[in-house]
Amino acid sequence: MSGVKLSQLTKRYGDIEVVKAIDLEVAPHEFVVLVGPSGCGKSTTLRMIAGLEEISGGTVSINEQLVNRVAPKDRDVAMVFQNYALYPHLNVADNIAFGLKIRKTPKEKVQSMVTDVAQILGLTEYLHRRPADLSGGQRQRVAMGRAIVRHPKVFLFDEPLSNLDAKLRSQMRAEIKRLHQQLDVTSIYVTHDQVEAMTLADRIVVMNDGIIEQVGTPMDLFLNPANTFVAGFIGSPPMNQFDALVSGNADAPVAEIADQILPLPVLPGLADRIGSKITVGIRPEHAQVHQLGDNPINVQLELVETLGSEALLHTKLGEETFIIKAETEGYYDVLQKVSAFSVNPAQMKLFDVDTGLVLGQPEA
Repeated sequence: MSGVKLSQLTKRYGDIEVVKAIDLEVAPHEFVVLVGPSGCGKSTTLRMIAGLEEISGGTVSINEQLVNRVAPKDRDVAMVFQNYALYPHLNVADNIAFGLKIRKTPKEKVQSMVTDVAQILGLTEYLHRRPADLSGGQRQRVAMGRAIVRHPKVFLFDEPLSNLDAKLRSQMRAEIKRLHQQLDVTSIYVTHDQVEAMTLADRIVVMNDGIIEQVGTPMDLFLNPANTFVAGFIGSPPMNQFDALVSGNADAPVAEIADQILPLPVLPGLADRIGSKITVGIRPEHAQVHQLGDNPINVQLELVETLGSEALLHTKLGEETFIIKAETEGYYDVLQKVSAFSVNPAQMKLFDVDTGLVLGQPEA
């Protein structure tokens, strides 16, 4: 099967470098998601893989074949776009079959392949309808069907769910994941939505300003962010971050913030930072309301967002916003008057205040 390899891949528009010599290997059968804020270079990277964007530097290889100068139609990749790109005058069957007909595929084979794909995507009863008569989710499935029917080496998805409402996005995420497991084809998916990235990916590639910040499994990025950018981008809500002064001693370091003391994990080299500032990161999921934990840290409750089985508590720790995610079952009344929280130091992440890079791992 086909993998994809990017080596020092670069894209420039005049003097502006939007993709900066990135390296990435996508294994055969793998589902990799490129995620990052708008303008980070993720869609440009996808378009260079597809051959829709000229490469300024570096190489793209598919199935160990260099494809820099291979035409898009000869790369054997299929791309699903954000705006569906369906032909409004053709019905669903003809939209799915369009690429096959262009390639002069025999009529009987076309009909058989379209029927099979329609069954996989639940489009059988809509084959005679035109795009205008379909819902947004059905149109996206038609666009996916047009890609699937070609049996490409690599699937490329460019923010395919961004035009759908929240319920349809959730349904289509599950559909795309199921299809990937069923078809077992190498897939590269671009999104700015980190929830999509977390739920779909075998591995996530976090991009920012044209570079790759970190690559890893969803849980690896969630639990072990490499820097403050990844910590603040992965997770919903993102990791709480605040600058604090390190004090105490090598065996019992603490962070001072807003006249309060937070016990810190014992990390290699942290003793050398006593008297200096660091950035402390705490996931909303890892902070416990004081009534359920120990070692209280005082906060001022400002807002409670009730989400059903859980709630987001918006508090202030000194001048910093601090969000706590808590279960509501059995504790709803308690959550309305939270004034303190506690946290296990082992679940904290510490970062260099200047570089943003994560500090050493806890000592055994």
